[in-house]
Amino acid sequence: MNRAPITKTGAERLKEELKRLKTIERPKIIDAVAEARAHGDLKENAEYHAAREQQSFMEGRIAELEAIISTAEVIDVSNLNIGDKVVFGATVVLEEEESGEHVTYQIVGDAEATIDEGRISISSPIARALIGKSEDDEIEVQAPGGGKVYFIENISYV
Repeated sequence: MNRAPITKTGAERLKEELKRLKTIERPKIIDAVAEARAHGDLKENAEYHAAREQQSFMEGRIAELEAIISTAEVIDVSNLNIGDKVVFGATVVLEEEESGEHVTYQIVGDAEATIDEGRISISSPIARALIGKSEDDEIEVQAPGGGKVYFIENISYV
């Protein structure tokens, strides 16, 4: 079986979400289903159908999280001693050549990637372009708006 990489922090975040869903959200939804069921005829009970749909979605998310957590290979980034190369878990500060804008990304597993928080998937085009590079290297990434060139300003493992 191919084990997907995930950072230690990402695994903890997923475990916290799983715990919240099981201990807080699941009982709320079960109560909502029971209350809607008490209203009578289930065929025409919109509250019941909405609660069941919400329950189904949540149970699917719980199953997904359990599968990710059980099969993931957890990597503690702070214990890596890679040197000056970009590898999984690296936090990289980039400068966009054209605008001079600085962006910071951490390369993480697919399950924990959130671009809004600066975590990009190991399988994303920019992460693939960064892997194996060093500080002061230049990379070119094909983006939807065309190619972009970045300079690697800093690499850290936190």
